[in-house]
Amino acid sequence: MATARKQQVSLQNTPYYHCISRCVRRAFLCGEDKYTGQSFEHRRSWLEEKLLALTEVFAIKICAYAIMSNHYHAVLFIDEAQAKAWTVQEVLARWHKLYKGTLLTQQFCRGDKLESTLVDIVHSTAEIYRKRLMKISWFIGNLNEKIAREANREDNCTGRFWEGRFKSQALLDEAALASCMAYVDLNPIRANIAKTPETSDFTSIQQRINAAKNNCQPRKLTRFVGNPRKNMPSGLPFELLDYIQLVDLTGKCIREDKAGFIEESLPNILNRLSISAENWLILTKGFTKQFHGAVGHEECLNNFYEHQHLKRRCNVSQCRRLLA
Repeated sequence: MATARKQQVSLQNTPYYHCISRCVRRAFLCGEDKYTGQSFEHRRSWLEEKLLALTEVFAIKICAYAIMSNHYHAVLFIDEAQAKAWTVQEVLARWHKLYKGTLLTQQFCRGDKLESTLVDIVHSTAEIYRKRLMKISWFIGNLNEKIAREANREDNCTGRFWEGRFKSQALLDEAALASCMAYVDLNPIRANIAKTPETSDFTSIQQRINAAKNNCQPRKLTRFVGNPRKNMPSGLPFELLDYIQLVDLTGKCIREDKAGFIEESLPNILNRLSISAENWLILTKGFTKQFHGAVGHEECLNNFYEHQHLKRRCNVSQCRRLLA
């Protein structure tokens, strides 16, 4: 039985989540159909544009993503502080970019004069919208519905395009976050679609490398803000250069015929996260195969399961083995 979504997301424990959404059998998100010869590569840009556009509406940011032929990966950051800081007017304006809202919310946004009781109703409705604008299920739902409609229209068919549920993993600490992001960014290299991170199209790592050449970071991706410290700004707790070097070096080591190795000039990020070179390769080659559910060090996992009131505790032994 599938785990309820509310038991997979706990902002008490982490704002970071790894999501995977996959097409149903014989449906093409991208790639080429070997039976008909038809190419669906243009759909990658549909998904990438919509994915990044939704960050302008939701209080959800993209840490990493990779768009594959029949599925996509996204590591998401839920910015609860941003959502709580929005005024009622801002919440409604964002919601109306995607949905009609109600007659009252539309009148409120137009500046129509409303009685106090109706204003209270608008405020209550806005709080519902505020919560939805920081929910992964609403974010992925809006994204998938848009792509499914466009794909079905293009294919001149109806019916299901995506599998019933997207998969979600809580990333409970820095080690889980770093290894999952690298796993996502290296997906095309492992699938032999790309040879290097900078030529890996429709991935976050390519965007980050291109922006780094101009001494900046992509506006629509979560920023790297450096190692943890006092008064730390919101963002990824790593150095951008360390991460890019790590992904590049790992990509060179990932081969189907060899276990690979990591050179002695290992970036500081792995030393700080206390992950061995051997375990790092295992994590970045098969993150979703190694873990089914929340990922993090044992203490973080225990806290997560306690907050979620879950008796069954998955991944504990695997996390203890690979994240140590």
